[in-house]
Amino acid sequence: MPKLIPQADDLSRPFWDGVNQKKLILQHCTTCDKLQYPIKTNCYHCSSSDNLNWKEVSGKGYIRSAIVIEDGRLDRRMPDQPYNLAVISLDEDPTINFYSNLPGVEAYKAPIGSSVEVIFEEVAPGQLIHEWTLVH
Repeated sequence: MPKLIPQADDLSRPFWDGVNQKKLILQHCTTCDKLQYPIKTNCYHCSSSDNLNWKEVSGKGYIRSAIVIEDGRLDRRMPDQPYNLAVISLDEDPTINFYSNLPGVEAYKAPIGSSVEVIFEEVAPGQLIHEWTLVH
């Protein structure tokens, strides 16, 4: 399935640099000791903007929910329909969610509640993206 090539900006560059090193790093607020994703200029929890750092997480989680896209409107994805679209919750903080197509999992077969781990796929020379795969 074709993947978008990330366009890092100043705010997201540490995240994408981590991905390119095969690490999943998230913003961490040292004021309230919370992780956050998506990336923002201030903490979702306490609104601090001065105490956001980056912290590597395990890259382990579980499938919270999943749907199958059968009639999507994105031209680049039409040839791949039907395909999974799963919500992945992190073990470190189940309020942090990622989306995944679950490479290698047949459409309609996403096992809700199953353990997953982050993997990294090359989408352009020198550019990786994060994806998720079942832990067997």
